[in-house]
This record gives sequence, structure tokens and C-alpha cells, in this order.
Amino acid sequence: MEFSYLNPTQIHFGKNQIQSIAQDIPREQKVLVIYGGGSIKNNGVYQQVSTALANHSWLEFSGVEANPTVETLDKAVTIVKEQNIQFILAVGGGSVIDGSKYVAAAALHSGTGWDILLGTHTVSQALPLGVVLTLPATGSESNAGSVITKAASNQKLFFSSPLVRPQFAVMDPDVMKSLPHKQLINGIVDAWVHVCEQYITRPTGALVQDGYAETLLKSLIIIANQYPDRDNDAWRANLMWTANQALNGLIGLGVPQDWATHMIGHELTALHGVDHGRSLAIIQPALLHNQIDVKREKLEQMGRNVFGLPHSADLAEKTIAQIEHFYHSLDVATTLDQYQGAKSQVVKTILEQLKAHDRLQLGENQAINLQRSQEILERAIT
Repeated sequence: MEFSYLNPTQIHFGKNQIQSIAQDIPREQKVLVIYGGGSIKNNGVYQQVSTALANHSWLEFSGVEANPTVETLDKAVTIVKEQNIQFILAVGGGSVIDGSKYVAAAALHSGTGWDILLGTHTVSQALPLGVVLTLPATGSESNAGSVITKAASNQKLFFSSPLVRPQFAVMDPDVMKSLPHKQLINGIVDAWVHVCEQYITRPTGALVQDGYAETLLKSLIIIANQYPDRDNDAWRANLMWTANQALNGLIGLGVPQDWATHMIGHELTALHGVDHGRSLAIIQPALLHNQIDVKREKLEQMGRNVFGLPHSADLAEKTIAQIEHFYHSLDVATTLDQYQGAKSQVVKTILEQLKAHDRLQLGENQAINLQRSQEILERAIT
């Protein structure tokens, strides 16, 4: 274990915390509030933000999609430049936060913002960013990553920079009360796979990281089991905090990480409009079966420590079955059966995109080449 770790995001967790942004954003800085489809105007969040910013000069930008597109976000970048915006406040879930990270970085880049996603421009400066989280799922509120889509070319790419890590994040579980069923389910699945990507790799003897990951997975199982009785403060708070801890950097310190499920899943989302969380549930079981030999020890550990399974020769296989059962208990499919065209053409198109995006060696061992990706896709798509 060798690593450097710094997470400077100030977390304000609990009820009535939105008012804290009045102190966290310097009063002399002009603010752009970025949000999505407008649900925050129906659940009281917009009013709370407006009240907190009563003594600030601020503008708003709405319309950030569930998979934020550079085409939409570049309009916000133009506003930032023309209006001399000095602070970005993202009010929403992971998509709004990821999009706001892009705006914060692209607004101080003299070239095309998409350069950041292509890797031809390294972020060297960014506007300060704060978050009011409304949907727990991605952990984007206190990490440095962002996933952005280019609709014109069906590309969904990732960038990371410590300069876009939010300065603060308000996490009030009360704002989850109005979230639709589908978004809550997607959040649980997304958090689950985030933990798995950092845990189901190979043994390293990292007791804290493994133990913490197992605790998060067991927490998500409880949260899923309690889903029918979810309308209570404890359930909402536990989901919001678990999703944050799944991807704030802690459990991935000093251990190998996979992320192949995400890389392949992104292509499903970009090409076929599959919700991000559900794309992960479709790919992950097929990928685990494909990589079972190199992941067997950690799958067996997960079977024992997370699911409480007894030792057996096929413990790894039984663990994968339990993972699929977890998804099915939430009514989330683990194969893709709704798509346009022949299966062979769907697989071919995804492989072409993986190749175009240089996703030729995926996984913690860089062993998932295009042939392996094809095998995974053929198992995942029915």
C-alpha cells in the first residue's frame, strides 16, 4: 500500500444544511447555479438555494441531461465567460455535478472544452465549485471525476482533476423524498458497482480497504431489503452516506481497481440510452463470469464476508449468483434484451466504440482485450 490521499471537500450532512452555502460561497463572488430538469422547483430545494443566496449575485442555468452533453454544457460555459461568473454551484445528482465540473474547467480553457475529455488538454485551472446533492449515487459530490457525453458522436468519456473536486457538498437526505422510484434504484446499483470495482480484483492484504468495502456492500444489501419501507429519515440518510463513501477515494487507496464494467457500460448508455446504473448491472455479471479465474479469491472472500456463504468448490460462482439476485431483488435486469437491430450488430458497434476510445486493455490486470469484451457482451446481450 503506497498512496497519497487528500479529500478537502467540506461535507454538510443532515437536515436544513442548504442554508450553509451562504457562508461557504464568498459574498463578493458572482455565482452560476446549474441544475437539471427543474424538479428542484417542485421539491423546495430551489427556494432554499434562493434564500441562501439572497445576498449574492447569481444566475441560473438549467437543462443538464441525465447523461450531461457537451453540447448543453458549452452553453453554460459561454454564460460563465460572458457574465464573469466566479463560482459554480451544482444543484442535483451526479450528472449535474459532473457537468458542472466540466463547466468549471472548460470556462478557463481557451480552446474547445471537449479537449479535456479527449485528453489533449490537461486541466490546469478551474473555477471553484460547490454542490447541493439531490440524488445519491455517484459520489461525484466529493471526488475529482466527471463523465461527459458528446451527443453528436455518441461518445461518453471521463476526465479527472483535483481542481474540479467540490469545495463543499450539502447532503440533506430530506431532498430525496420526492425522488422517483427509478432514480433511487439506479442510485443503489451505481453505489454497489462502485464498491465492487475497487474490491473484486485480487487479494492485497489491505484489511481496512477490504473491510470497509464489505461494510458498504452489506449496508447496500440492507438498504435494498428495506426498500419497500424506505420512507423514513434513517433509510434516506444511510443511502446518501453509503453512496458517498463508495466513491470518495477511501476504499480504493493502495489497491488495484477494475472499472471495466463502467467502461463497457458507458458504451451501452451512449449507444442505446440505457440508464447508467442499469448498464452496470447488465455488464457486471457477464464480466465476472468471464474473469472468474483471476477474480476467484476475491469473489470467494465476498461470498463469505458479504453474503455469509459457506465454503465450497463453486463459492465464486455462487457469489456471482448472489450479486445477480441482489439486482433482481430491485427489479433490475442483468441482461440487455431491448435494443434495435441484430445482436451481432449491437455487439460489433459497441466493440467499435471501445476501440475508438482506446479501451483495448481493461480491468485491474489490463487483460480484457476486445476479444474478451466481445465475449462479455455476447453473454450480457440476449
